[in-house]
Amino acid sequence: MDRSIRNSTMTAVPVAVGQRGRQAVAEQRSGGSTGSTEGTGAQRIAELEREVRELKRANETLKQYVTQALDLDTTSPRRLDDRSPDTTGRGSPDAAGPPRRPASGAGVEFRVLGPVEATVGGRWVDLGAPKQRAALVLLVSQVGQPVSVDVLVEALWEGRPPQSAITSLHAYIANLRRALEPHRAPRTPATVLCTRGRGYLLNSRAVEVDAHRFWESAGAGWQALDRGDPQRALHAFEAGLALWRGEAYAEVAATPHVAPEAVRLEELRLSVIEGRCATLVAVGNHEMAVPELVAFTQAHPLREYGCELLSLALYRAGRQADALSVLRAHQKRMVEDLGISPSPGLQHLELEILRQAPELERS
Repeated sequence: MDRSIRNSTMTAVPVAVGQRGRQAVAEQRSGGSTGSTEGTGAQRIAELEREVRELKRANETLKQYVTQALDLDTTSPRRLDDRSPDTTGRGSPDAAGPPRRPASGAGVEFRVLGPVEATVGGRWVDLGAPKQRAALVLLVSQVGQPVSVDVLVEALWEGRPPQSAITSLHAYIANLRRALEPHRAPRTPATVLCTRGRGYLLNSRAVEVDAHRFWESAGAGWQALDRGDPQRALHAFEAGLALWRGEAYAEVAATPHVAPEAVRLEELRLSVIEGRCATLVAVGNHEMAVPELVAFTQAHPLREYGCELLSLALYRAGRQADALSVLRAHQKRMVEDLGISPSPGLQHLELEILRQAPELERS
């Protein structure tokens, strides 16, 4: 998304948000596990027939659950913090976007913007041993999408699974199901951690994830800026950033199967910080914008939009020399460290500051 200050007006901080579609919520269907490969042919046939009957019952039960969830989603009043942007997915850096929010009142919540935590009905849940916890984290990173048994085994045992790996995985899933649905009646199908083919998924209609709320807040902020409503944008950006408690998926952020999602969330977090600072500059709150942008550019010296915002904020605060110093220090760093010139936007801003262009002043 291009948010460079490049046009001649320079009266507001331009933040363009591309149109990105969101995928629909995955259909909620139940699957079954394969039967035993041992025993006589008659035993195998009997087992398969029994599984078919169980699958039919599970499918009918799950259909009823999905119907009820859909009814709740369209008729239940939504909480104040449950207001989501439209389905165009504006502000989302990924075409798929986050899965759809569950209906109001969902009892299972995951917090992944920091150390991974879970609550059921408002109470903290013990996620169990490290491998069981890692299995859940992988499923949370793919909410609404099935994760195959093979992928789970590969991730949990780093490509060197013991012979008991499948048995252990099934035990982890059973434990997690009991933790996430403590009041589910025996022998009834799971509605939170569901079976899908030869894999498992977390039902996106039955759980809430703080990362998805962050996506929604980011999109709402960019939309508000597009509409020329900086106060609403500032509120949305700050609400999203307040959800962060540390590195996303902190304990397992570097693992191959979770790393892409952790990196994507971190990139969006940095963009939202820039968006918040851009909004502060747009409304003339330079006293707050300048120190935050100084810290941001020191932590992320190669992000040119942060440098651009800092220079503009300094100029509008009456610190022209400091604004030029920031631009020239950045130019030197780019040339000496990377052998490239600053972006045309930064070069144009430097010229505009030198000539004290009236367009630089906030309208």
